[in-house]
Amino acid sequence: MTTGVPAPRPPGGPGRPSRRWPLARALLTALNGTTAAGLAVAVLTGARIRRGPDGLLVAEGYRRRLPPATCFTVGSVIITRRTAEWLLHADRADLLAHESRHVGQYAVLGPLFWPAYWVACGYSWVATGSYGSRNVFERHAGLGKGGYPEVALRPWIRRMLRGR
Repeated sequence: MTTGVPAPRPPGGPGRPSRRWPLARALLTALNGTTAAGLAVAVLTGARIRRGPDGLLVAEGYRRRLPPATCFTVGSVIITRRTAEWLLHADRADLLAHESRHVGQYAVLGPLFWPAYWVACGYSWVATGSYGSRNVFERHAGLGKGGYPEVALRPWIRRMLRGR
């Protein structure tokens, strides 16, 4: 018998994002200690912590010189020099998506994210002169969304790869 009312769609169906991954990601980063590390960075640097979407936390008003980026992520905490409203504005949805992908990377790797990320930065710098362009973590998060340019390989690496 039909009532004329459409059946409810399960989360993750067409047009509806799944709620499972944001919850799992927040739980994993809490359990692996990376969110605690992000909260410690925020508190120790005087940033104000605000709730963001999908289990994210935004620490606004970061004032230290390093890293020089407008935003960076530690666990489920996105730390920004700007305000939470600035980061959460629709005009910066791509940047928020980029930082959110890093939260997922922390969920999977836990504290191993840090050495893996720095090795990837080193590889990228050797290959291109940019810490982000060939960094596998930045590429996975979306280079352009994070404000990273695509940089060509250094000429000596291009020559070396052609010589294979």
